[in-house]
Amino acid sequence: MDLHISHTTRYAYDTPVSYALQRLHLRPQSNIMQTVLDWTVTVDGGVIELTCEDHHGNVIDLVNTDRGATELTVTASGTVRTHDRAGVMGKVYGAAPLWHFMQDTALTKPSKDIRALARPLKSATDTLGACHALSAQILAAVPYLIGQTYTNTTADQALTGGAGVCQDHAHIMIAVARYAGFPARYVSGYLKLDDRIDQDASHAWAEVHLPTLGWVGFDVSNGISPDERYARLAIGCDASDAAPVKGMRMGDGDESLIVTLQVQQ
Repeated sequence: MDLHISHTTRYAYDTPVSYALQRLHLRPQSNIMQTVLDWTVTVDGGVIELTCEDHHGNVIDLVNTDRGATELTVTASGTVRTHDRAGVMGKVYGAAPLWHFMQDTALTKPSKDIRALARPLKSATDTLGACHALSAQILAAVPYLIGQTYTNTTADQALTGGAGVCQDHAHIMIAVARYAGFPARYVSGYLKLDDRIDQDASHAWAEVHLPTLGWVGFDVSNGISPDERYARLAIGCDASDAAPVKGMRMGDGDESLIVTLQVQQ
C-alpha cells in the first residue's frame, strides 16, 4: 500500500526566541516493512544544522530556530510503500544490542501492578499468543482516552489512572515485557485510519523481541499487530527516544503548538 503523508508542526512564540533547538525523528527509513519512495523535510523559521544517524539507527535532524523568530514550522511529507508482515520485523538488528532494550527507563519502570501483569507472559509457552493476550488486557485496563495523560506520564501512572493514549499503551506493554524477560522497544510512526484522512497526531506502538520470531509489533490501542496501514519513523527505549519532534527553548514567554497531519492511500 502506498501511504501519502504530510505532517506539519508549527510553533508560535509569544516573544522572539533567543535560542531553541529541535530534534526531529521525521525521516522514515526503508526496511522489510516499508520502502520510502520519496520524502522531504522542510523548515521555515530555522535551519537544519545537522542530519545524522543515532545509536538506534534512526535518522535525526537538529533544527536551530532563527534568533528572534516568533514562529517555527517543520513539514515532513512524502510517500511510503508499506508491506504487510503481520507485525513481524524479525531478527533484524542494529548497533544497539538486545540487552539495551531490557533496561528500565523513567517512563517504563515496573510497578507492583505492572509486575502482576507480567506473570502470565513469564510462564507462557506460547509467547506470541501471550503477548496478544497482554495487549488486550492492557487496553481493557487502560481504555483509549485523550486528555488524561501527558508526554511525561509513566507506564505506572497511566495504568493506575485507567486511561491513556497510544504512547501510554506502548509504555505499559514495554514495561511488562521487559519485566517478563523480553527485550521491548517503542516505535513512532503513522497509521492510515479507515474513516478519515486528517489526524491530530502521529501514532506509536510497541515491539517485543520473541526468541523464535524476533521483533514483533503490538498496537495495543487498536488491538492488532501493525499491517500495511502503518509507516515507521523511529525506534527507542521509550517515547523520549523516538518522539517525532522534541526540543528545548531559552527565553521568556509562552509557546503554542499546532500539528496538522494527513495520511491517505
